[in-house]
Amino acid sequence: MLKPLVILAAEEGEAPNPLIPAVYDIVWSAVCFVVILFIFWRVVLPRMKKLLDERSTAIEGNIAKADEAQRKAEAALQEYTAALADARKEAGEIRDAAREDGKKIVAEAKDSAASEASRITASAHSQIEAERQAALVSLRGEVGTLALDLAGGVIGETLSDDAKAQAVVDRFLADLEAEKAAK
Repeated sequence: MLKPLVILAAEEGEAPNPLIPAVYDIVWSAVCFVVILFIFWRVVLPRMKKLLDERSTAIEGNIAKADEAQRKAEAALQEYTAALADARKEAGEIRDAAREDGKKIVAEAKDSAASEASRITASAHSQIEAERQAALVSLRGEVGTLALDLAGGVIGETLSDDAKAQAVVDRFLADLEAEKAAK
């Protein structure tokens, strides 16, 4: 059986090259390729181009929106920074004004307290001087009466002449004050 096949193969002649296809295969393959290429070129490629263009414009639009949002955010940040700086400056001015007002209030309170203290001191001095004078007058009268009674007891008579008695008492007290001043 093998022999007839070998003979048949030898009769056909030369064997075709397995790497090179037959002509009818090349033609039909080329026709199919052209049909598929035409469909791809007319239908698929325009749709793909349209889809890619839409995506490109959407991406560019999103980039533009993002850039605009970035600019707005930077402007808002600068505005916020400026407002914050102004607020800090104003707070510093208010704080300085409050310190100055506090210093003025303290100075006024000190001045008021000092003037009140000097007024109270002057009032106290004048009151003390008035009480001293009143005590001195009262003491002179009492010392004079006691001295007259004592002198009357020593002499054994009453000294009833008030003017004379008063002159003696005044002279005695003046002598006492002169001795006190001399010391």
